[in-house]
Amino acid sequence: MRILLAEDERPLAKALVKIFEKNHYSVDAVYDGEDAFLYLESGNYDVAVLDIMMPKMDGIAVLKKLRGTGSSIPVLLLTAKAEIDDRVQGLDSGANYYLTKPFDTKELLAALRAITRSQSTSDAKLTVGNITLDTAAYTLASPSGSFRLANKEFQMMEMLMANPHHIIPAERFMEKIWGLDSEAEIHVVWVYISYLRKKLAALRANIQIKVSRNAGYSLEEDR
Repeated sequence: MRILLAEDERPLAKALVKIFEKNHYSVDAVYDGEDAFLYLESGNYDVAVLDIMMPKMDGIAVLKKLRGTGSSIPVLLLTAKAEIDDRVQGLDSGANYYLTKPFDTKELLAALRAITRSQSTSDAKLTVGNITLDTAAYTLASPSGSFRLANKEFQMMEMLMANPHHIIPAERFMEKIWGLDSEAEIHVVWVYISYLRKKLAALRANIQIKVSRNAGYSLEEDR
């Protein structure tokens, strides 16, 4: 799952990026409202975390403009304003959750899970063939054993197992996992596919990641 974080306090933004990545999210961070809206226009994000007090365009303005385009992306507002009227304004503007600073990391992560639950495999297990991906524990398992996956391995396997038999282009993996600002070369996708193939082989999987030349990758059951 990919997050767009808009927070102009750079030390806080840096800390939040680390928290999100540690919990197996991908995240892009921007530092003003104009950039936040431009990034969200790409449609490449599953959830937005917006600070309200930002330069160029505040979080409420970003939210209203976003909803005006018809976007239904879940939005969590962060703010130092704790008054009831401020919360009401945020929620009435289309926010899914309103979190006041300072906040507890556990509440932040719980709020993200809550507002993305309908579109997420969070707290679920995905099973294809004899392989199960536990999206709460980040483990890939079969009757032969299990592996705890690293962040990008997990996200890639989640995309494949949520869409079995569907070809996913390498460019889509790059967009969703590495992000628009990544300097990584596209061949990094093949590197992670190789890591996952080795783990599937070690688990004696009856599924495999197949490559379709000039098209992408798909998860297929052995026949």
